[in-house]
This record gives sequence, C-alpha cells and structure tokens, in this order.
Amino acid sequence: MRDVSIIGIGQTPVGEHWERSLKELAGDAIQAAIKDAQIERVDVLYVGNMCSGTLNGQEHLGALISDWVGLRGVEAVKIEAACGSGAAALRLGYVAVAGELADFVVVAGVEKMTDRPGEQVTAALAMASDGDFEAQNGLSFVALNALLMRRYMHEYGVPHRDFAPFAINAHKNAIGNPCALFPHAVTAEDFCAAKMIADPVNLLDSSPVCDGAAAVVLCPTEIARQFNARPVRIRASSAATDTIALHDRRDLLGLEGASLSASKAYGQAKVTPKDIDLFELHDAFTIMSVLSLEACGFAERGRGVRLGTQGDIAIGGQIPITTMGGLKARGHPVGATGIYQVIEVALQLREQAGANQVRNARLGMAQNIGGSGATVVTTILEAVE
Repeated sequence: MRDVSIIGIGQTPVGEHWERSLKELAGDAIQAAIKDAQIERVDVLYVGNMCSGTLNGQEHLGALISDWVGLRGVEAVKIEAACGSGAAALRLGYVAVAGELADFVVVAGVEKMTDRPGEQVTAALAMASDGDFEAQNGLSFVALNALLMRRYMHEYGVPHRDFAPFAINAHKNAIGNPCALFPHAVTAEDFCAAKMIADPVNLLDSSPVCDGAAAVVLCPTEIARQFNARPVRIRASSAATDTIALHDRRDLLGLEGASLSASKAYGQAKVTPKDIDLFELHDAFTIMSVLSLEACGFAERGRGVRLGTQGDIAIGGQIPITTMGGLKARGHPVGATGIYQVIEVALQLREQAGANQVRNARLGMAQNIGGSGATVVTTILEAVE
C-alpha cells in the first residue's frame, strides 16, 4: 500500500445559505480544494452526504456534482453513513489512493439543511437511529443524547453545569475561525440559563442545523510535494461500528465503536493517545465530547468531564479539542462535518490556524460519528517533514 497525503483543502463558511444550492455549495468547496492542490487531473470524486434525498429531493450526487464542477466522466459516487458520511467518504478515498486504484481523489462533504422546517430536519436526522424502536417511538437525536447524558450524570455524580466548559471552549475557538457559524463567546452563566430542549440537554449542549461544504484532494505522499509545499500525511484511517439502537448496547456509556475505531487507528499509526497533539472530536452534543474523550483513551471512565473543568481541552491544554469551534460553534452540516474536521487538523499541521494555532502540532486526530455512535471513522494526520 502507498502512503497517502492531503494536498488540497477547500471549505465554505457554515451558515444558512439561502442563495446557494446543494451542488453549488459542493462545487465551491471542490474548486477551492483543486485550486489549493494545483492539479489538472482528477481520477475519482467521493461525496459524503446524509440527507439530500429527504431534504433536497436530490439523490445521485456523484454524477450531479462531478458534472457541475467540470469533472464529467470521472468515477463519482455519494457515500452515506449518517453524520459520519464525510469521514466515510474520506476513508474510501484513502483506500483508493493507498491501493493504487487512483492517483488523485477529491473527497467532498456537503449538506443543505436550512431550506426545510425544523420538524422535517428532525425527522430526516432520526433516520440514522433505529427506525423500528427509536424513531418510530418519537426519539429524536436530542432525546437519545439526553438519555446518555442523564445516565452519565447519574452513574458518575456529575452535575449538568460541569459540561459547560465544552461549549465555552468551542465558542471561544470559533472566534478565530472565519468559517464558523457562531464566532462569539458564551459564559458558564449563559450555559446554565440556556433553553432546555430535552432534559438535561439544553441549547448550548447542542450543535446547530446549518448548511456547508468542505473538500480535500488526496494523492500518493511520494509525489505530494510536487503540488503543495505543506502536504499532510494520513497516518491512519479506520472505521468501526456499534449497534444503532441504544437499548442493544452492551455498554451504554462505553461508546464501543469509537473505542474500537480509535484503537485500530492507534495501531496503524503506532502511537498512543499521549502522542496526539489535538483532537477534533464529534461534539454534536456535549455528552458526546465526554464519551469520545473517554472511549479514545484521553480520560478514564467517568472522568472525561474533568478535562473540561480543569482546562485541559483548551488550546495549550493537555489535549486541545474543537480548535476551530467544533460542531457546536463552527456548525454541523452533517454530511460535511467529517471533512471540516480533517481540514481543521490539516490547518493546524500546516501551521495555518492563525490565532487558534496549537504550538508544535505534529500529530492530530479527527473522529467523525454517525448516529449515536453506530458508525465511527477515525483519521490520524501528521505533518510531512
């Protein structure tokens, strides 16, 4: 297998893009990534997306978007893995280049969610849960995460206010990200006073519904410097699954899919959690931040919250997370999130993160989660010396 590197990145600001269609958003990000990579040829296009059929009345995104961006004729398909669609598409791109099936692969993630009423978006997102036993009985994803959060608080005696540092950190970091939806600070008082959505999950525990697109260009590492002076190598790429329904889990708070995916990635990269300089985790809800940190070995069970309360998740801390705002404050256009995460790690490793730069960052990890932990893709990236 060949080593694979990222040589181009492109992203749109996350927001409510009333004036841009789904394919236009994807096209903006893809064209920016191709320009950044300075390539003239593309072999494959993979598009990560979750809700285009239900929210946009459009499937067959591979052919649609490849034609729109002037890549007519290339292999192009849509990849769907719920909120993990972006990273799932990236993994397929990685496999194509590593396996010598393609030399230049563009991987894009795109989602356009704000054109539809909230109840339609909630119903579309609920399709990533167990349709028979969860969605059918009215359990939205906010409700599912509320169940996890309530159980965590009960098991470990954690008060709700101890989750505040995760939202505060995300919003603080979003201020330095020109693509973030919510680049403004919040306080612990704001967090505690926020509107309750599904007790104990409140508004500031939750990521927003929004639109956005992001894209990367992959090629073999051996030729990467011909196209970009600062390529970023994919040191590891792994995926794992768990049960879709919470009631089928052997360990409700263990996030076993995340643990398995991270463990495989550490093995590929021959590293441990102590070697990771920053972690772009899937903070769709603050409880998922905590469970991810524990599942990936950054904290013992029941102690993930302490990384927030002790300041260890901040830039300059023990394990910086959500360094550009994360899903909470950058925004969570679900099918694109996994690519935004990887781009944000790449910017850190390129030393292009501006005021949010993690000093001496050489190894970064991104983890994209589909559903409430049923599909998990972990990517470890390193700066190419």
